[in-house]
Formats: sequence, structure tokens, C-alpha cells
Amino acid sequence: MDFKSKLLNNAVDQMSSLPGVGKRTALRLVLHLLSESKEEVQQFSDAFTNLRNEINFCKNCFNISDAEICHICVNETRDKSLICVVQDIRDILAIESTQQFRGYYHVLGGIISPMDGIGPDDLNIDELIVRAQKEPVKEIILALSATMEGDTTNFYLFRKLAEASVKVSVIARGIGIGNELEFTDEITLGRSILHRSLFESSLSK
Repeated sequence: MDFKSKLLNNAVDQMSSLPGVGKRTALRLVLHLLSESKEEVQQFSDAFTNLRNEINFCKNCFNISDAEICHICVNETRDKSLICVVQDIRDILAIESTQQFRGYYHVLGGIISPMDGIGPDDLNIDELIVRAQKEPVKEIILALSATMEGDTTNFYLFRKLAEASVKVSVIARGIGIGNELEFTDEITLGRSILHRSLFESSLSK
């Protein structure tokens, strides 16, 4: 699509750069914004500018937060003996929606993927080891996607956590191999958390 207006072209290009948004959808959204008042469009723009400039990552678990420590880490009613390791923030949202897990989280910020140039040093792994050694943790649940990269990361974490006095488990594989965690239905994901297994025993399967 090429419009006579450079301003419209630029707005559509920016909107279509979002995941899952094609040119036609982008055009419809841009035209909708044009029908709104300048004040409403400014509020829309400010919401994203403020998000990018002011959002924090929890100093403890790397979850997104409005403050230095996220609302989950400051919740004293949760189980301090459990840490659930996830790839990114979307996985926390998915697991929390099941209402089956009452421990704390640790966001790796990705998974080991040599093809994408992502190694262990690019992830929040050292911080997890420190937490396992210093916090009253009895079990660490590895809740990574059931992919080759997820399994590689699971194995690396299992080896790194060997020196810590914690049990290492993985979520049950009710989740199909190759599926992303965030797209798993709440019932399956919730049951996978509840029926997790020791990581070491999963190696022989």
C-alpha cells in the first residue's frame, strides 16, 4: 500500500511492524486513531511512551513492575520454598491465570539458543543460582517450553543447580512437545504445574 500522504504511510508502517498486524489491519487502526480527538490520541501515545520510559524489571525475579520489586515478590503470603523458572513475562501471566501456583518466579529473559546467538551468559541464570543458595528455597520448578531449546536450557540449569540443596523439577508434559507455554490452555497448564516431576527422572524418559 502506498498513500499520497507520507504521514499516513509512516503511521501505517509503524503500526504494521507490530507482531500479527498486517498492512490492512494497520490502516484500519490508523484511520480509527484519526477519527479520535487529539486529546485521546495523545493519551494513547503517552501510555506507551510512559510504559517504555518508566517500567521496571523486578530486581529479585526480573518480572515487570512499576516499582523496584514486583507485586509477587512482595507478597508475603506466597510459598517462599518454591521458585518457578520461566522464559519470559508472558509465561508468568499464563501460569498465574491457572491460580494453581503460589510460589515465586524467576524470569530467565529467554532460553539457550545457539542458532539465535543466545548463550547462558545472556540469561538471568547467575541470579537464579544466587537465589537458590541464599533464599529458603526447597524446590525449583523448570517451566520452560517443551522445545529443543527449552530442554537444553532445562538440562543446563539442572547441572548448574546441582551444588545447591534444592529439588529440581519440571512441569508435567501434558503440554505437547514443541508447543509454546503461553498458548497452552489454563487447565492443561495448571495440571502440569501440579503434577510436575523431578528433573533428574525426566532424563531417562
